[in-house]
Amino acid sequence: MTQTRDLEVYRRLGVRPVINAQGNRTVLGGSTPGPEVKAAMDHADRSYVKMQDLLDRSGEAIAEMLEVEAAYVTSGCAAALALSTAACMTGCDPGKIAQLPDAAGLKSEVLIQKAHRYSYDRSFTVPGARLVEAGTGDACSPEQLAAAIGPDTAAVAFLIRPDDDGSTVSLEQAVEVSRPRGVPVIGDGAAQLYPLDYFRRNAQTPDLACFGAKYFGAPHSAGFLCGNKELVEAAADHGFMAFQHKGAKAFGRTMKLDRQEIVGVVTALELWLTMNHEDRLLGYEEKIETLQRGLHGAPNLKSAAMVRNKNFWGVTLHVEIDAEGLGMDANGVASLLDEGDPCILVNLEGDHTIAINVHTLNEGDERIIADRLGDILSG
Repeated sequence: MTQTRDLEVYRRLGVRPVINAQGNRTVLGGSTPGPEVKAAMDHADRSYVKMQDLLDRSGEAIAEMLEVEAAYVTSGCAAALALSTAACMTGCDPGKIAQLPDAAGLKSEVLIQKAHRYSYDRSFTVPGARLVEAGTGDACSPEQLAAAIGPDTAAVAFLIRPDDDGSTVSLEQAVEVSRPRGVPVIGDGAAQLYPLDYFRRNAQTPDLACFGAKYFGAPHSAGFLCGNKELVEAAADHGFMAFQHKGAKAFGRTMKLDRQEIVGVVTALELWLTMNHEDRLLGYEEKIETLQRGLHGAPNLKSAAMVRNKNFWGVTLHVEIDAEGLGMDANGVASLLDEGDPCILVNLEGDHTIAINVHTLNEGDERIIADRLGDILSG
């Protein structure tokens, strides 16, 4: 991040550059596309294009890569969820499309397992739908899911997670329950894109699957949905091009994309599906080892452990501090890192542990973090 940090573009606006040790978070700008993606976007910037042609062909390219029927690039995963829900409510009917978010007379209930409720499930309600819960906060059975489907159920929302413990209905079970009843399943796969066979399974299993493109190196403000061809086409009929393309009064006009972003998504996905991920993860481990060496022997440090996880970044560094000896807890340390220049933002794991994600660090950031954290731990 050193080159970016030297630029005055942020400082002229009175904004501090940040060393991002938290991850691909929207509050920190989401992602940094790599050189190949930036180059493709730069080439796209040199000419105008018929946007509908670009959307059609980019969707076909994504669908071919993931071996699904169809795909559509969106302005992020939340937009993909909203457009998918709208598609399930209206199909391609122009009158119904123009009616949203007024859902009167339409199937407008989206079924969700109560144990799957999460912050971003509000995205399903954007086109006027209402969430209906199935099961309890701890569990849901296929029978409970089936019993909750009613005449106004437009879709089943499913939060795709790598840590399914069997207490709730799995994605495959949700499809087995819903599809014979004529109810499509919308899977929120946001960052569930590695290992690659897992990514493809998440894309292929539900009727519509939604992903955030920032997680595989595309622009922060982009994502895509994919799956059943008729439903993808219906989602596109709600999109930002619908006004010009089909004369529809689509609510998705607010979800506009640049041509450069669309090209960036396709390019980044191609790279993600062909790169050597063992090397990618090894690079993260090397950054963590650099941090561990830099912190070795620091006062008030109990441990600096590499912790493996099932997320696409694979590893995180957990730094446990001696709060009593230092005179402050992990939150206090994080606050000092935040207040410095450059600002360093980390995650917290309880009162005594700082969690550092390295996949959003730029070259050399890990050494800056080790130096600053070592100084703070020294009191």
